[in-house]
Amino acid sequence: MASLGVNPSRTPQGTGPGAASSGFSSPAPVPGPREAEEEEVEEEEELAEIHLCVLWNSGYMGIAYYDTSDSTIHFMPDAPDHESLKLLQRVLDEINPQSVVTSAKQDENMTRFLGKLASQEHRQPKRPEIVFLPSVDFGLEISKQRLLSGNYSFIPDSMTATEKILFLSSIIPFDCLLTVRALGGLLKFLGRRRIGVELEDCNVSVPILGFKKFMLTHLVNIDQDTYSVLQIFKSESHPSAYKVASGLKEGLSLFGILNRCRCKWGEKLLTVYGALGLRDACRSLPQSIQLFRDIAQEFSDDLHHIASLIGKVVDFEGSLAENRFTVLPNIDPEIDEKKRRLMGLPSFLTEVARKELENLDSRIPSCSVIYIPLIGFLLSIPRLPFMVEASDFEINGLDFMFLSEEKLHYRSARTKELDALLGDLHCEIRDQETLLMYQLQCQVLARAAVLTQVLDLASRLDVLLALASAARDYGYSRPRYSPQVLGVRIQNGRHPLMELCARTFVPNSTECGGDKGRVKVITGPNSSGKSIYLKQVGLITFMALVGSFVPAEEAEIGAVDAIFTRIHSCESISLGLSTFMIDLNQQVAKAVNNATAQSLVLIDEFGKGTNTVDGLALLAAVLRHWLARGPTCPHIFVATNFLSLVQLQLLPQGPLVQYLTMETCEDGNDLVFFYQVCEGVAKASHASHTAAQAGLPDKLVARGKEVSDLIRSGKPIKPVKDLLKKNQMENCQTLVDKFMKLDLEDPNLDLNVFMSQEVLPAATSIL
Repeated sequence: MASLGVNPSRTPQGTGPGAASSGFSSPAPVPGPREAEEEEVEEEEELAEIHLCVLWNSGYMGIAYYDTSDSTIHFMPDAPDHESLKLLQRVLDEINPQSVVTSAKQDENMTRFLGKLASQEHRQPKRPEIVFLPSVDFGLEISKQRLLSGNYSFIPDSMTATEKILFLSSIIPFDCLLTVRALGGLLKFLGRRRIGVELEDCNVSVPILGFKKFMLTHLVNIDQDTYSVLQIFKSESHPSAYKVASGLKEGLSLFGILNRCRCKWGEKLLTVYGALGLRDACRSLPQSIQLFRDIAQEFSDDLHHIASLIGKVVDFEGSLAENRFTVLPNIDPEIDEKKRRLMGLPSFLTEVARKELENLDSRIPSCSVIYIPLIGFLLSIPRLPFMVEASDFEINGLDFMFLSEEKLHYRSARTKELDALLGDLHCEIRDQETLLMYQLQCQVLARAAVLTQVLDLASRLDVLLALASAARDYGYSRPRYSPQVLGVRIQNGRHPLMELCARTFVPNSTECGGDKGRVKVITGPNSSGKSIYLKQVGLITFMALVGSFVPAEEAEIGAVDAIFTRIHSCESISLGLSTFMIDLNQQVAKAVNNATAQSLVLIDEFGKGTNTVDGLALLAAVLRHWLARGPTCPHIFVATNFLSLVQLQLLPQGPLVQYLTMETCEDGNDLVFFYQVCEGVAKASHASHTAAQAGLPDKLVARGKEVSDLIRSGKPIKPVKDLLKKNQMENCQTLVDKFMKLDLEDPNLDLNVFMSQEVLPAATSIL
């Protein structure tokens, strides 16, 4: 284990940004009992230490840290970070770790960042100790084994190894590889340093009382499942997969309808000339807008210098024509001279070919002198009829080179003289222009900071213009964001994707939090729009949080720190888990363990993947768990067909719960959907109506409705007589046909076998 930086002794450290180190002060009066107790609590907080483990690879970062104040490991799922490691800097500023642990095998950017961190002598409250562990300690498999084999007091001893794995997988994101490796490295560090148990027996391990997800302040936590089920992003197979590197294209998604950006990072960035025009345009716009002011100020004279330099050197038309970098005339006299020679070669080589022809065999009718880059000057003559074998190609005074397209190519004394005199003009011009390109690059990169700023500000403006264009075309309105608002208030909201696909769309309002309740239980018939309503709330909240206008007449969004969903089951054979286990393990458990009072939770038909009674019990238990938290209960929207949840009063009555339903109307045998949310509880799921719409035969639908009514009324279910008689007749006819096929004169026929194997089994279904 290697360390970077001096850390002679441990200094008490706070657990957050606001913590400060203790110091000496002047004598003070003897404190009273209450003051002494407060000082004791402050002293315990100051003694708390945080040890951070971090890994950065390919633009993504995995972070985990151990807090001695509560003996808990906190982790942040793999998150993208810039080469400047701004995210890591925010984490360090927020938690102020005592030590930073990482792999000895690191990227250059991380090494530079840690070196700068170790040199910050005046960092408050104290610069952390940098600890390097061998890269083998961060191996993926060994990290998984370290996590699964740990002795955790919060896991019951009665759990089997398989149950322990399932339990931990509901807490730790094992699909985030960098986070898993960071957790493994952190456990290795804790075991070596024996944090908190330095004076205990060697058999005593470092106490770990839980794993918690860590999110930076002012960031919203959204997992991959939520992005998928809300169709924020949706990848589809590209019809011309061979033309696209990934073989995928963006399908119908929120990103797809809002993405109207003109510049593509990494492909066709905004040109320098376009940036200058953008600067001049923004200078004429209201300077009260921060982005306009930044563009007008940051696009400095350095940008004009770069544009002028590039314009004086680069021949854009020539570069496009030759598909390579070329320079304008009068930049380099030597290049200009060689280009003049190259341009005058055709007429000069025609004269050389005429002289060569005078010295050739009279049977050769014509010849030419050509120039081939990298090869040089060659004499080309047509292949004559008598030239059949390779030996026939030999000509006195000429060196045969190759045969191509019935042309023989030779080196002669004159072509060799031309090679020595003129050289390989084409390659020499390329080499010199490449050198000029490198020099131009150095000049431009010397002012790279302004280019980075140009790209950043132009990209931001591009995104804002794209969102503005979509808002204008789709009729979105500006939401209000207020941290004081407890929840979400939406007036006549619309689903941004469904309204583009449906002929008509019925808007619905939403109000969650305050006196309107934090838990919305939504019931209604199948296909009445419950799922669309849930997704609509999630999408409008997401759009408001990213700074977009929203599809609603009015919207007021409070502080939201996470969006959790259980809407679609994510089935996968590779996971080795049932669909219901995935619902619990990957989605519901994640929401139960991490949702706070400021989280938005969307649950659709949870519990339908198992026995009806068990599913209903689990749903009620999860909701009661959240309701028991009182005012700190998350904002929850639950769509369910478990009407017993209401009929049996499985949820406590109170202001936190509000029951909603999708308005419908029965018109004879037809069911009319209004797709309007209103207060109340649905009386039935009307599954038979949905089955009829799906095309099931009328007899099946009628029988299903009959059985449902019998179960609901508690009456016994009897088989259908007509259907029973029909089956009996078919079985009788089958038995008669088999008997008629018997050959009674066959000596090998055993009637006892026929009776036991055919007649007796059939009799049970006939009688």
